Amino acid sequence: MIENSKNIDRVASIILFMGMVFVLLPIYLVITTATHSYETFLQEGLQYFPGPELINNLRSVMENTNLVPQIGNSIIIALMSATGKTAFSFLAAFGIVYFRVRYGTVIFFLILMSTMVPLDLRIVASYEVASNILAPLNTLLNVFGINALISAVRGAPVFLELSLIDTYFGMAAPILASGTGTFLFRQSFKTIPPSLINAATMDGAGPIRFMIDILLPISKTSIISLFVLMFMGGWNQYMWPLVVASKPEMETALIGLVKLSTVVDGATPDYPMVMAGAILVNIIPILMIVVMQKYIVKGLTLSEK
Repeated sequence: MIENSKNIDRVASIILFMGMVFVLLPIYLVITTATHSYETFLQEGLQYFPGPELINNLRSVMENTNLVPQIGNSIIIALMSATGKTAFSFLAAFGIVYFRVRYGTVIFFLILMSTMVPLDLRIVASYEVASNILAPLNTLLNVFGINALISAVRGAPVFLELSLIDTYFGMAAPILASGTGTFLFRQSFKTIPPSLINAATMDGAGPIRFMIDILLPISKTSIISLFVLMFMGGWNQYMWPLVVASKPEMETALIGLVKLSTVVDGATPDYPMVMAGAILVNIIPILMIVVMQKYIVKGLTLSEK
């Protein structure tokens, strides 16, 4: 039974309004502060009403900082991360659900457990791997005595080296796997009726044909929604790009935004320009959410309706 009470409606409306104010007020202050000059900010502090300097502040950010190319770096890394996570999650869930994999349930839970170890906790080990991805081969050469033989012939052992530091792939590779994405696709595939699989099999469709012609179109909204969410995750990565990018031209937008607010000789940072930079950095994610909103809502239902 649903109670029809005006008091409950009023309380719910007040709570909703307070939540909206709590979320939107900082965003509003970012926008209004970005519309004022540095001198006005020093004299009057944060501004609650818009000013006339937004275009000038945006132009200053684009012309006097590296934020625009850094946004380009963030787009590349986020696209690589989202594409890799979505593809690997889809294929992993497809294999677990539609193939008789021995210990498939155990493998699935091991994949799911990977979400409990975020990249920030394994950043040292990840950097060690990225600095030389061929290090395991060097270890095998030493363990099996191959390097000793090579050293006897050449006078020096072989040392293989391939670094991913300061590369787009190096910044995206440690975040390509997603246990959460695998879980979402697995749950979505579980809702597909077995009769559809049987009908495809009777028509002569093999696993690959079933995946391409049936499973992919059915999972379109789930794929798009997961891609958008993973794009946001890749876009908001800060610690790993900060560690693995040693060259300024490889830095991401978040790193550039933090550097804009860095204090020099005790001076007050140019917060209007910082806020203008924050607006630039958030334009791409906001546009993606606006454009893909319909697919995100449908995808979160885990099945095509």
